[in-house]
Amino acid sequence: MRALNKWFVVLSLAFVSPLVIAASFDNEFDEKPWAEIDLQLPAFPEKQNLIPFKVGSVTDKQFFIDEKSITVGADEVIRYSLVVVSSAGAQSISFEGMRCLTGERRVYAFGHSDNTWSKARSNKWVKLQGGTNNHHVALFADYFCTVGAVSITKPEDAIRILRYSH
Repeated sequence: MRALNKWFVVLSLAFVSPLVIAASFDNEFDEKPWAEIDLQLPAFPEKQNLIPFKVGSVTDKQFFIDEKSITVGADEVIRYSLVVVSSAGAQSISFEGMRCLTGERRVYAFGHSDNTWSKARSNKWVKLQGGTNNHHVALFADYFCTVGAVSITKPEDAIRILRYSH
């Protein structure tokens, strides 16, 4: 009986060992988890640096990206200052990021009338949702993360797309 137990252990190890080795081998090549880079808030947007972009066909607002604020981080996040102007002239200014790979966006800060930033209270990554009249969806689908297009790797790419698309 003792000899039978030894053979059972030897046979078990023969079958388990390759699985254990394969599992540890696979872990060596797993990608590192995504980590967001540290960032600094950009200079406040100035009118002469604003590039307009179109959002859907039915909207009474104007949308702009501050070309001086656009960055593409090593974390593959496109960051930019967004300016939205209502038909009455009211402005909403924010500094945001977009991840093309995951279809998410994040608001880092909001702009104030005295040209200062305040950090957003809820600045978590959220999935993009909405239709064609949603400016975040438009930035994602039509400008920054278009399907089949070369990915944006530097600010100049984003500026060129904003200026010459649509």
